[in-house]
Amino acid sequence: MDGKGTATMNGFAPQDDPRAYRDALGAFATGVTVVTTDSGDGPIGITANSFASVSLDPPLVLWSPAKSSKRFDYFATAPHFAIHVLDGHQREVCDGFTRDKAAFDGLDWDLDDNNTPLISGCLARFECTLEASHDAGDHVILIGRVKRAAFRSGMPLLFQAGRFVSFKG
Repeated sequence: MDGKGTATMNGFAPQDDPRAYRDALGAFATGVTVVTTDSGDGPIGITANSFASVSLDPPLVLWSPAKSSKRFDYFATAPHFAIHVLDGHQREVCDGFTRDKAAFDGLDWDLDDNNTPLISGCLARFECTLEASHDAGDHVILIGRVKRAAFRSGMPLLFQAGRFVSFKG
């Protein structure tokens, strides 16, 4: 492909070709986040790329955990959670929470007033209370009301077509 949009696209029905559907979704580059919450098992986190802004007024964001995730029950009804937008150099943070719900060892982190873990060094962080939950097939859409946010400049960790990618500055 030459980057000029001259390649031919082939249409398909997603229900007939789930792999092709997944590959088509993978064409969209996403930022990488880690979502954290308090639980009966202590502080936990999960890597997620299903993050989006919903509203400026009121300040709402969303993310969508998979129902098949072993961590789903922790997050599906968590009254408080924090979404951390990872910096391009934080792939090890992403990998850690992909493998282990308690991958806080070696990280600089603290707890907010709701015992929600807050990871330092990220590009942005959104401290949320659960506003709404919507069933969405094999996922659930969790909408958070942002109570506090922080950000800094930098380049994000991106994921596209099954691999990590970066901007060339």
